Order: sequence, then structure tokens, then C-alpha cells
Amino acid sequence: MSLFTVPIAATPPAHPGGAIVCTQPAPAVYLLTFTSPADNRLTTSFCKALLAALDVLEFGPYKPGVVVTTSGIPKFYSNGLDLEHAIATEGYWALMYSVWKRLLTYPMPTLALLNGHAFAGGLMLAMAHDYRLAPSPKGFLCVNELLFGAPLKPPMAAIFRHKLPPSTFRTLVLEAHRYDAQQALDAGIVDGIASSLGDALAFIASRQLTDKPKSGIYPVLKAEMHHQLIAFLDQPGLDADEARFQDTQKREHERKEFGKVWYEQWQKDTKAKL
Repeated sequence: MSLFTVPIAATPPAHPGGAIVCTQPAPAVYLLTFTSPADNRLTTSFCKALLAALDVLEFGPYKPGVVVTTSGIPKFYSNGLDLEHAIATEGYWALMYSVWKRLLTYPMPTLALLNGHAFAGGLMLAMAHDYRLAPSPKGFLCVNELLFGAPLKPPMAAIFRHKLPPSTFRTLVLEAHRYDAQQALDAGIVDGIASSLGDALAFIASRQLTDKPKSGIYPVLKAEMHHQLIAFLDQPGLDADEARFQDTQKREHERKEFGKVWYEQWQKDTKAKL
């Protein structure tokens, strides 16, 4: 039986919309299942729906507990953002980062139950949770921007840098490695492996997570733990670093253009000496 449903509005032409359904599979455990075909892209509508669902659980008539997110689409937890939509939509990046910040400071433990692939922005969303369980037997975790020639914006790199060991960060980003469940656990990306909701409930029980928010200090502790990343996601720091990032890209373009001119001259000089 569902506690409530938050609709995900359609984002034409590629995304027909869907819904986030909240159920309670165990006392003080709230399961948010998002279903937005074909692969739970992080559209503006998706992000707003997730924020609304988190607000309902915090401010509605529900006692503190644990929030679990998962997907109603068996193959994908989330295939990340729609880059064309993100670039064309004013305010998109700030909205997506606000979802991360909400999870990083949420007053209850949060657990990403990865039931399928979590690629790029989908894995970033999972990283904003307190805990992650990798999918078994199928499903990969990957940051594949390298493969299609997209940069990691500063906050995207920051959330991985903040949460992961340096060697894992390097392999994840510079090799676009696809981690299976055991590899993700060994690399410190996830906290366990799950093939069912029952595994997630067992993980919650083993750590007594439903008891953690009862004192009311949980969000304060989380905010202090993540204060550097949270400060980075806030304005104006984010604007300043975005400007740095854009300036770096401009300088790199200029360096390449100069390099082409230098190489042409080098060829001429070399031929002249022969």
C-alpha cells in the first residue's frame, strides 16, 4: 500500500514522465520508487518530484526513519541526466545540485538501493545518499563522460572527490571503468550488495539505522561532515568555480590553437633544414 505518490511531469519529446511512489516496507522505513521511462533520466521534472517527495516525508505525518530510493525500472536505477535538456533549461544545474544538497543534509539516513545500472548523473545521485547498495546479479556503476566527450563540471567532480578514495576517483573518471557489484564494494563506492529489498532491510537493521534520527541531531552531524562540499555547492562559491572552469577551458582551446600554428612552423623549419 502506497503512502503517497508524486507525479513526474513529462519532458517532451523524449521523456513521457512517470511518478515517485512512497511505500513503507518496514516500520520507519520509507521506500521511494521512481519510475520515469525509459531509464529515469534526471530531468527538471524528475528533480522537482524527488525534492517534493523528500519534503512530504520530512514535513508530513511520518515519524523519522530511513529513506530508501530505488527504481521501478528493472534495468536502470538512473541513466543520468539528459545533456541536451540540461544545457537548454535555465536553472537546471542549480536544481540538480540542490537535490544533492538536500540528501547530504537530510534529517534521516538515506540509502540508494541500486537495482540496475547507475551511470553518470545517476551515480552522482546515489553518491549524495548516506549509503549505497550495488545491484546483483546485474547492473553496472559507471561515469562514462570520457566515452562521449563530456566534461565533469566542478560540482560533479567534487562529489566523487569528497566521497571516494583517490585511486577509485581516478579509475572511475579517467578510465570510465564499469564496476560490477563486487568491484564497486571493493573500491569503496558502495557499502554492500543487494539483490532484493529484503537485503536492503537487512542492511538497515544491521546498522540500526531507523534509530539514528530520533535525537534530532542527525542533520547537524551530516551538515558538518559534508560542510566543504555543501559550501562548494552553494552560491557564490559555485559561480566562482564555474568561472574558473570556463576560463580553464578557454585557455586550453587557445593552447591547442597555438599548438597547431607552432607545429606548422616546425614542419616548415624541419623541411628547410633537410
